[in-house]
Amino acid sequence: MKIRSAILFTTAALLAASLAPGAIAADISDVGFVDPADIANLPVFVNADRQLAAYKAQIVTQYNAQIKHAATDADKQRVTMQFQTQLTDKQREMAGPLLQREQLAIAAVSATRNLSVVVDKRIVIYGGQDITKDVEAVFSGPQAISPPAATPPPSEIGFVDQNALDGVPRVQSANSEMSQYETTQRQIYASRLAQAKSAQDKQQILTEYNKLISDKQDQLLKPLVDQTKSATADVARKKSLLLVVDRADIVYGGTDITSDVQNELAK
Repeated sequence: MKIRSAILFTTAALLAASLAPGAIAADISDVGFVDPADIANLPVFVNADRQLAAYKAQIVTQYNAQIKHAATDADKQRVTMQFQTQLTDKQREMAGPLLQREQLAIAAVSATRNLSVVVDKRIVIYGGQDITKDVEAVFSGPQAISPPAATPPPSEIGFVDQNALDGVPRVQSANSEMSQYETTQRQIYASRLAQAKSAQDKQQILTEYNKLISDKQDQLLKPLVDQTKSATADVARKKSLLLVVDRADIVYGGTDITSDVQNELAK
């Protein structure tokens, strides 16, 4: 269990709880959202997915034939890496231009609506402007889409790249220690399970193992999770942000506070 998967950024709740609902509604009226699933159903994306699936099926056949004749582990690794590179390159070739046009469409609609940030619909429970259909209309138009003349205005919606936080030394150390601990305990308890004589004994061993891992996570990871939440909240307050979300949920715009949180954690 990595730090980033343990951290559920509750900064939004921490900050929003101190603000009146009316104030929040007024302050985040420049927030839009899109439905990625709806955009993915556009014919051009569906067709690209089909072509990519057909290409993958073709090279999987070639991969299976080559891996079958690979004499050593090094040969198998080389064949596998070659296969993965081919697939990634093809995906980039087919999807790259489409995703770039999608981003331009989102930026164009955002500029028209004076939006400072656009997020994934899946994280929206209430409020915001749904610009999905507008984005699809611009995307599907015959004309080229020009980048907006100006960058989005400063946003009171911040984001943190949780992947980047894994690079903080103390986070790396904790993740590594937790991983090693889990590996060791898994081996020990696998041996005990193999020797268990009844289903009841196995269940007791599994319960003991799960508690052991949970206790270790609380001891090793929870302090870092709490520190990260606190650091995020502190940075958000200093920058007068109303909301902080994960980078993966930001589609366009927003205020990146990743480096600020990293600096806080490095102190």
